Amino acid sequence: MIFYSITYIKTTYIQNFNNSNTNRYICIMEKELSKAERTRKFIVETTAPIFNKKGYAGTSLSDLTDATGLTKGSIYGNFANKEEVAAAAFDHNSAILRKQIQDRIQKAGTYHDKLLVYAQVYHSFTRATFPAGGCPILNTAVDADDTNPMLKDKAAQAVLRWQKSIENLVRAGIDAGEFKPDADLSGTALSMIALIEGGIMIAKVTNTPASLDKVLQTVTALITSLKTA
Repeated sequence: MIFYSITYIKTTYIQNFNNSNTNRYICIMEKELSKAERTRKFIVETTAPIFNKKGYAGTSLSDLTDATGLTKGSIYGNFANKEEVAAAAFDHNSAILRKQIQDRIQKAGTYHDKLLVYAQVYHSFTRATFPAGGCPILNTAVDADDTNPMLKDKAAQAVLRWQKSIENLVRAGIDAGEFKPDADLSGTALSMIALIEGGIMIAKVTNTPASLDKVLQTVTALITSLKTA
């Protein structure tokens, strides 16, 4: 059985012929999550930080049951196995990061500033707004490289989406006359990704955030070099 919540939103229309207001109500029906869907969502949101910090191999079933307060049967009643939980956790962590980036890109006024969003967001990878444990793409790529083809593929697809997003912004900047016509789309995208992820890795493993600051300065210079003037 599917349940729906009903919300009524009051709207006001101004009638031009007599400048009078008419109140109308719009009925919005939103699907409510079933109990199983709510449980699955809870498991993913609760375990996502654990997988991002410990990795797939380092995360035990007891980690999942301790964090959620659920039994093994409850968890595996919603997921086929630990790998499926890890995959959903990766998607959740990636979505958090992607939303932060997209929200800030939409607010940026120029394509130069839109590209700078990547440096700005990743600069805050240790803050509360970032997925706990750091960049899920970097963490999963390193963790699953030779051990879990499914998670490795998820990380690879995330990198390719990221590359495509940067290329699209550079292309749009060229079309708008903001960037040089001969700007290298793929070269710029791959360089930005490699610098950002490499900078995060160095900052984490050496515990020197200043290293990331220096790398992101290079990212900023790379983006600025695209400008026509």
